[in-house]
Amino acid sequence: MGAPWSSGVRRRPDGEVEVAGVPVSALAAEHGTPAYVLDEADFRARARAYRTAFEAAFDQVGAGVDVYYAGKALLTVAVARWATQEGLRVDTASGGELATALRAGVPGTAIGLHGNNKSDAEILAALDAGVGRLIVDSLVEIDRVADLAASRGVVAPVMVRVTTGVHAGGHEYISTAHEDQKFGLSVSAGPDGGTSPALAALVAVVARPELELLGIHSHIGSQILDPSGFEAAARVVLQLRADLAQRTGVLVDEVDLGGGYGIAYLPADEALEPGPVARDVAEAVAAVAGELGTPLPRFSIEPGRAVVGPAGLTLYTVGTVKPVTVSASVDGGATAGTFTRLYVSVDGGMSDNIRPALYGAHYHAEVVGRLSDAAPVLARVVGKHCESGDIVVHEVMLPGDVRAGDLLAVAATGAYGRSMASNYNALTRPPVVAVADGASRVLVRRETVEDLLALDQG
Repeated sequence: MGAPWSSGVRRRPDGEVEVAGVPVSALAAEHGTPAYVLDEADFRARARAYRTAFEAAFDQVGAGVDVYYAGKALLTVAVARWATQEGLRVDTASGGELATALRAGVPGTAIGLHGNNKSDAEILAALDAGVGRLIVDSLVEIDRVADLAASRGVVAPVMVRVTTGVHAGGHEYISTAHEDQKFGLSVSAGPDGGTSPALAALVAVVARPELELLGIHSHIGSQILDPSGFEAAARVVLQLRADLAQRTGVLVDEVDLGGGYGIAYLPADEALEPGPVARDVAEAVAAVAGELGTPLPRFSIEPGRAVVGPAGLTLYTVGTVKPVTVSASVDGGATAGTFTRLYVSVDGGMSDNIRPALYGAHYHAEVVGRLSDAAPVLARVVGKHCESGDIVVHEVMLPGDVRAGDLLAVAATGAYGRSMASNYNALTRPPVVAVADGASRVLVRRETVEDLLALDQG
């Protein structure tokens, strides 16, 4: 079917859609709806594409690169194993994600731990697991990590996260390199013209023998479709690296350029392809290092959404279908007439995909269980929650005969659907189902009402 669907999705002559050879009717019959469906081969292919593209591009300029799968997009035991088997490391953002990666058998040395407010327990768990890197996010965290490392008798490998001032990505809530937000330490010297917080943090790490300074970390946002942002951020970070060397004599060995590579959510969207962006970034960092007269460090990147997002879809069953007459307006607020929008309610909603309500994110949906000759009509796919903002797809053309019992799928929901899911209105979270080679298996089972009540101590 093409973007934004995974490579294993196709529509049969009878109109039913199948994923990796499994009809959606069979998936619904066996696993129920709503359900998150993951195309395993598609996930693996995208992971390999990022690793091989960046390895080849950086090899051309004489630098090494590591690719970390950003687990916050979706992390299950199986997903962590897939990423590792395809040659990726795993980036975690909490103690729970760290525990999931470790249960999957990911070596501690191949795991990174992020977080702007890590607890002592999370830091100690990372140290005990021998993680390859702890990304420190504030000046106060430097001493906390050093003291906890001393209590364990180990040296903690750390990177310092910096904010480069490069703005990239979509909604402001997912743009992470501007100054007025919670992540990282600014490279700006500030109004007094003194040492920047980022440089001060790097110097502080060098001064603590309990810490090993691996390098500098940056992340400029999410759903980035213009690679120039990565190039601009790399210039800032490499300059900071040179400044640290001039100040302390320490030239760090690694620079992490983060993730945020954009994907197609709608049929007309164009995704950021790994090959061209890898070549652009590699050539840019080589040029900057040449200007600065410093050797190239080892680099790392952290794709998450770009690997798992297109590999997933959410399968729903349609319930209530309701035509609503809407007043159209022109500039100035004058009414220019009316039109009809078909509200198509499904058996999930904002509890399994909060992104449309949280970010105004747009998705594409199709009726996938049958063929229809009915003329398409303007529709809005909504959930079953007690919120008028419970919208799954804001605008989409669906067959005019869409009806209760139809199977409807929303594309490109592999990232941030399950990982941001909730139990709002006491709905149970859907299962995560992997499909490969004509068979399906449950990676994470559906929650039950008994699961919810088991937590309620009365």
